[in-house]
Amino acid sequence: MVFDYISPVSSLESQFSLTTPRIGIILAALGTPDKPHYRAVRRYLSEFLSDRRIIETHPLLWQPLLQGIILATRPITSGKAYQRVWNNTQNESPLRLITRQQAERLADKMAPSGVAVTWGMRYGTPSLQEAVHTLMRQGCQRLLCMPLYPQYSATSTATTLDQIFRTLMRLRNQPALRTLPSFADHPLFIKTLANHIRIAQAQANYPFEKIIASFHGLPQAYADKGDPYPNECLRTVQALRAALGINEITMPLTYQSRFGRAAWLTPHTAPFIQALPDQGIKHIAVIAPGFMADCLETLDEIDNDIRHLFLKAGGKSFTLIPCLNASPESIDLLETLARRELAGWLP
Repeated sequence: MVFDYISPVSSLESQFSLTTPRIGIILAALGTPDKPHYRAVRRYLSEFLSDRRIIETHPLLWQPLLQGIILATRPITSGKAYQRVWNNTQNESPLRLITRQQAERLADKMAPSGVAVTWGMRYGTPSLQEAVHTLMRQGCQRLLCMPLYPQYSATSTATTLDQIFRTLMRLRNQPALRTLPSFADHPLFIKTLANHIRIAQAQANYPFEKIIASFHGLPQAYADKGDPYPNECLRTVQALRAALGINEITMPLTYQSRFGRAAWLTPHTAPFIQALPDQGIKHIAVIAPGFMADCLETLDEIDNDIRHLFLKAGGKSFTLIPCLNASPESIDLLETLARRELAGWLP
């Protein structure tokens, strides 16, 4: 029956005010396990890799493999990687810590305008459903969802919005919703990235012979079917090169985090960087402009695994340029993007 599909959230909806509508913002990140241990990592990976936006193989073929050998072994290696980057003081992953800081600092910026800010994860906790309900309890009738992915992909932006829409589908009295589009070459985003690179170069002991822009990978088949992600990544890098006055030789674009045997976007970051010392390139920096927060992919895959490959191959200096994280410049960017999307709702 249709009535069974509607969630009993009247306690939330009844708190809507007809006279003083309020605006709420959700910062949405992809996700992270609750703990760096086998069961928590397995639970997270099961949710992540069961998403049809992530793995398009039919579940009848994919789930036996996933629930069998993959989730029996991968949580062990991923758990060890999470342990290497885990914030033991806060007992949380870097992504969770930074996303919360971003939300708290954006909330301070938006407070004078009466705008509430919260955060949620597409996979793991706190969930995006919790984020929606949190804002509804605060009387928010107008929501802006801000996926924290500068470049659009169905595997990140679209699946995040899918989850927001699923939550709204279960509400009898839905709030109005706006969503943040990608900001791959937004001038302030590019300016902030360029400044971070300049600061890193000023602090380094050697001039960067190359600055590799590494993005999370995507199966080639997804791009062939129309995912705009490769073009969005190229827009970012082209704008960043122009801002710094350099070319594609000095700032090449690569893709990391390949999974499985299928063809993925190329060139792959790890072998590309590993080959540089034989080409006479000994001093490099790596920036990950597809991430708004440092996470497992930057702090362990790049700054641990790929750094080791480069130095072992004969490289001399390797600099990971931090993501924008919760820096003042990052929060200024988020505020600028938010206020642009809230035009007409805010005075």
